Amino acid sequence: MSKPTQLTPFGYALAGALGACFSNAVVYPLDIVKTRIQATTVDSNEADKEKLSVIGVLLRILKEEGISGYYRGFVATMLNTFSMQYAYFFFYSFVRTSYIKRLAAKRPAGSTAPPLGTAAELALGAVAGALAQIFTIPVAVIATRQQIGRSFDRRSSKPKKVADAEKGDMAEDEAEEEYDDSFLGVAKEIIAEEGVTGLWLGLKPGLVLTVNPAITYGLYERVKSVMLLAKGETNMNTKLSPWMAFTVGALSKSLATVVTYPYIMAKVRIQARSADLEEAQEEHIPPPPHNKPHHKTGHHVGALTVLARVWRRNGFMGWYQGMSAQLVKAVITQALLFMSKDQFEHWALAIMLLFYRLRRVKA
Repeated sequence: MSKPTQLTPFGYALAGALGACFSNAVVYPLDIVKTRIQATTVDSNEADKEKLSVIGVLLRILKEEGISGYYRGFVATMLNTFSMQYAYFFFYSFVRTSYIKRLAAKRPAGSTAPPLGTAAELALGAVAGALAQIFTIPVAVIATRQQIGRSFDRRSSKPKKVADAEKGDMAEDEAEEEYDDSFLGVAKEIIAEEGVTGLWLGLKPGLVLTVNPAITYGLYERVKSVMLLAKGETNMNTKLSPWMAFTVGALSKSLATVVTYPYIMAKVRIQARSADLEEAQEEHIPPPPHNKPHHKTGHHVGALTVLARVWRRNGFMGWYQGMSAQLVKAVITQALLFMSKDQFEHWALAIMLLFYRLRRVKA
């Protein structure tokens, strides 16, 4: 093994994963707020909407849970971020290599495979994203449940009639076993309520959302061409300045988020237990109990059912509940990644050198 002097593809993946963890850690309290707003069921009146403002939720968490409430599920979220980044790179490398080998096999002996076009690269990226989702989504489901917590979703999603009916059952509520919000504790709760497949809740909308990078890339190229034309440039291959590239990237990411946001919200509601609570409200029955099966007959509702319920209750704008927090987080994360990219590539190379030296010592 030769001494590494520059990053390998896996080194770039490590740098990307570390950068993603750093940027998400900085804005993590906003991530908590975003998830809770997306998962909460509210009526269309102004009073309920006020409760779901970013500042309102931040203050509520501070008042009821303290500073630690801003970091619920932090370890699971960082584990999910890192594993998702690395799994995506692993599967992308595997799928891309396999595809190029198939192309090369169809060509005359000795000739190289043609370079892949943009459409092929995006399609391979979507396949890699789907495979990464399948293998890492259990951690994402656990992280989402930890971020929500038990008291928040119960209190914010319980209809008044059911709440009044349950006042006589206070003794039973107090006798309920203490909530274990550890990583393994939440995993056990999910399995008890949904079965082992509950760890893959939200997989279908998650697979649909793998088109987000393709939409982002398409919008990036379109916005870039519009900006270049506005500056009088005729060569569409002209490179943008660093901050112009960031601006175009942030704008295209924001537009892609607007397009796919209803599915993002539906995925969170499915993973966070909100879909079960909404079902109980519609059927005027008590919320499903914790640590007991939620679906003795039938199966968990899908994203389209969740979106249909939100439409009936809150109209079109209900599909975009919490989008402002999502967009602010996306833009800040993009800026942090942009500014820290070189530093994390430097650290990734240092980590590779460290492993190289350790292997030399053992040898």
